[in-house]
Amino acid sequence: MSRAMQELLVERGVITAEQVRRRMEQFDADFPYRGPRVIAHAWADPAFKARLLADGKRACAEFGIDLEADRLIALENTPEVHNVIVCTLCSCYPRALLGMPPTWYKSENYRRRVVREPRAVLREFGTVIPEHVALRVHDSNADMRYVVVPMRPAGTEGWSEAELARIITRDSLVGVAVPQADGRRPGLGTSLATRERHGNGDRGSPQGCAPGARRDPRARRRRLQRR
Repeated sequence: MSRAMQELLVERGVITAEQVRRRMEQFDADFPYRGPRVIAHAWADPAFKARLLADGKRACAEFGIDLEADRLIALENTPEVHNVIVCTLCSCYPRALLGMPPTWYKSENYRRRVVREPRAVLREFGTVIPEHVALRVHDSNADMRYVVVPMRPAGTEGWSEAELARIITRDSLVGVAVPQADGRRPGLGTSLATRERHGNGDRGSPQGCAPGARRDPRARRRRLQRR
């Protein structure tokens, strides 16, 4: 929903400014922590992880999370495959899990380059994917969102779910970073316009693609494998 649309709905009495404010506060206070909690539980509970991989939306409903898209596909990273997500059309993003998308995710720079040169883009986030690991790029749309299930770092055996959740970052659930057992994030890098000048979420567009934003079905689930 654009800011202009919000103002129009408030003006016509469909919603109140207070409702808009509370929604934005929820995005800031709660939504960014949902994804890490879900993935931490998946790391700790193999049965839940299997349910998450089979039907992401239904598994998230176990946490009381109501996703905006029809489908959520959880992509498991393995020693052989690393996944990264993008929305080449606009900025479709699993907001109900991760909160507002960062500025760099919405930028044309990221949306264009991560499809063409994913390894180079990830290096700019401080993430180096070995050449023997397949790198797959997944294109989100208005009907379908993705979330990456990172590999659990060695050295976290015996950690509580709360401890695990603290090392799971937004970037690792998009696929541009990997969790670190010591809690440190990979280096910021200096390219990709320094992550679009270190920008975070943009409150002006909390809904991503409009319902009418559709792709050719043949391109709906783009998976590019670069070796």
